[in-house]
Amino acid sequence: MTDVQIAPPKVRKPNMKIQFEYFAPQAKQVQLGGTFNNWDPAKTPLKKDREGRWKASLELPAGSYEYRYFVDSDWQNDPRTVKCIPNAFGSWNCVLEVE
Repeated sequence: MTDVQIAPPKVRKPNMKIQFEYFAPQAKQVQLGGTFNNWDPAKTPLKKDREGRWKASLELPAGSYEYRYFVDSDWQNDPRTVKCIPNAFGSWNCVLEVE
């Protein structure tokens, strides 16, 4: 008789809701580009509140993501203290770790 080993079922972690926020009261448009949307900022527009904070929420699975804000057609980093890594264009990308 052979021993049959059964692997435990894989538990898939649920996506995490991540809030992105950028303070730019004078901006006309703020979008978000990153590895989660193939660097297409048009896919993730932020909405402005009365205080000038632009916000968007995304549901992301666990992983590491690079991102930047696209503010009035100009790439900007997250002004909060976040981890950044160099990119191929001589600037920096912000890094988000979702666990």
